[in-house]
Amino acid sequence: MKNYKHYIAFADLLRYPNKDYTEMANKCMAILEEYYPDAALELKPFVDYMSAHTQDEREELYTRTFDVQPICYLDLGFVIFGEDYKRGAFLLHMQEEQLRAGNDCGTDLSDNICNMLTLYTKTADQSLLDELAVKILIPGLEKMIGEFKQARVELKMKILKKLHRAIIQPELNQGNVYRNVFSALLIVLKKDFENVSFNQVLDPVVDVQHHNSFFAKQSVNIEVNKLVNELKLD
Repeated sequence: MKNYKHYIAFADLLRYPNKDYTEMANKCMAILEEYYPDAALELKPFVDYMSAHTQDEREELYTRTFDVQPICYLDLGFVIFGEDYKRGAFLLHMQEEQLRAGNDCGTDLSDNICNMLTLYTKTADQSLLDELAVKILIPGLEKMIGEFKQARVELKMKILKKLHRAIIQPELNQGNVYRNVFSALLIVLKKDFENVSFNQVLDPVVDVQHHNSFFAKQSVNIEVNKLVNELKLD
């Protein structure tokens, strides 16, 4: 069984910040500096930001990024499939795999990115991990990172203001350092699974050719996402 313990360090950074959050960020940074220097450079702005801000500010940034007027969501099945029925099938499959591996998902769904990263330290089924990496995690992260593009974020903020649905604090979304976490994780995944062909025919758990936008998860975001996509912003 390969050593994937570094994925636990990333999972810790994508959970709601606790009092040890800066310590966990520095721990992840130390791992990357030793084994994945390119990813360490990508993560550094995140670590610097968390070290320079208060616990309340760290919590507010997390909430603004993933809960209130979210830039993206952490449930990877939703990221890939949106509301398509295939998301339900994938979620059921992940529940079975998490249970089989003895991974307690807590209050989060089995396809939450933190639970999926933790699965890499719980199962010896390498073919499953290979498939999840190339079909779910890597393409999912690429989609999530795309949601942090400045032009797209600014357009969403403008639309939300016009809809009068929420008080916007755009400074919390512009240059958002959680993008750095996703980008660093993407570098690590591509390195760890570089020998797994993206075109390789694996046991089909998923089909990433069919999905809807994950930005439509909440009712207000359905309306926002429709308007953003109609403008065909890349």
